[in-house]
This record gives sequence, structure tokens and C-alpha cells, in this order.
Amino acid sequence: MQTMQRLLNKYLFLADMGGVIYVLIELIWRGWSHWTMFILGGLCFIYLGLINEIMSWDTPLWQQILIGTAGITALEFLIGCIVNLWLGWGIWDYSGMPGNILGQICPQYMLLWIPISLAGIILDDWIRYRAFGEQRPRYNVGLTQQSKLIIWMPA
Repeated sequence: MQTMQRLLNKYLFLADMGGVIYVLIELIWRGWSHWTMFILGGLCFIYLGLINEIMSWDTPLWQQILIGTAGITALEFLIGCIVNLWLGWGIWDYSGMPGNILGQICPQYMLLWIPISLAGIILDDWIRYRAFGEQRPRYNVGLTQQSKLIIWMPA
């Protein structure tokens, strides 16, 4: 029971961190945010952290970043469909952007998730290592799992 409580506390902490960071990014980028973006940010941050919890540490970092970018885009589309299209809250609308899908996602913003995914993956690993005593992070900056070029996070 105590292990389950610890796990819940860890993921609530990570979700809170992701939510705060997401809202701060929105405040800087467009000057306002919405409470649902806190939830979306938490989900995105947990998703980014699970990439190298599920996949091998030897998975090239560029692949982790692309998986993160795709996942964040999918979560943004799903939440957008709920809050904007179904509930009609109008939190964002990309319908004026080229290549948009239902006004909820567009290629231009998807590109912004690339550096954010990199930062999120590394931040999540650092928090897990420092705050929760998990494995010291290392990153394969090579092209494939076989052509490893490992960089360790400083101890």
C-alpha cells in the first residue's frame, strides 16, 4: 500500500510540474492560458517521462524526441476535440493555419514540440534521478541502438 502511495505521489508531482511548465509556456507564448492546459501539460509531461521508462535507455535520443512530439500532438488533438469541438470552449483554434486538422493541431505548432520534447524528456529524467532516486539518466545520441554514443547526465 505504501509503495502504491509513493508511486501516486511521484506521478502527481510530475503531473503538477508538467502542468505548471505548460501553463508558463502558454503565458509566455500567447499571454494567457486555461486551467485545462494545466491538465494537458501534466499528461504530456508524464507521457514524455514514460518514453524511456518503457523503452530502452539505448533508444536514440532523436527517436525519443520524435515519439514525444507525436504523443504531445496526439494529446493536444484529443484534448482539443474535447474542450474546443465537443464542449465548445474555444480555448484555441488553428483553423487559419495551413495543414491544420479540425483546427486543433497544425504542423507549425507540432514543430515547436520538438525542442519542448527534448527539454521535457531530460527534465523528467533529472527529476526522477534527483528527487526519487531513480537510475542515473544516460542518452544515446547515436543514430541507432547499435551505433551507441552514450552521454551520461552529470551525477
